[in-house]
Amino acid sequence: MSRSTLEFLQHIQRELTYLMGRSADMSYDDFITNDDLIRAFVRSFEIVGEACKNVPEDIRFSNPEFNWSGFAKLRDRLIHHYWGIEYQIIWNAILTEVPSNKEWIDLLVEQELNKL
Repeated sequence: MSRSTLEFLQHIQRELTYLMGRSADMSYDDFITNDDLIRAFVRSFEIVGEACKNVPEDIRFSNPEFNWSGFAKLRDRLIHHYWGIEYQIIWNAILTEVPSNKEWIDLLVEQELNKL
């Protein structure tokens, strides 16, 4: 069964929502000392990056405000260079990339739902 654009956008939305909610009121030290959180956050970024790659090119092109390529590149780095993950990069992405891109993905999901 083929996945729809809406499903991929919702996957991104769900993971960004999780990252924002789970990291709220958390410090870098809280993050870096919790192996379960590290694994969960890395997995969320893998999902976001893979879903970004599966969103049709016309949607990505017409919505350049969302960091499609940044999330896809982060996913590739996490998957292919798992032995050298710099957790400060993950943490910085949570603080900077996730909140601003969450706003855009919420709008895109709403637009796709309105098409139904």
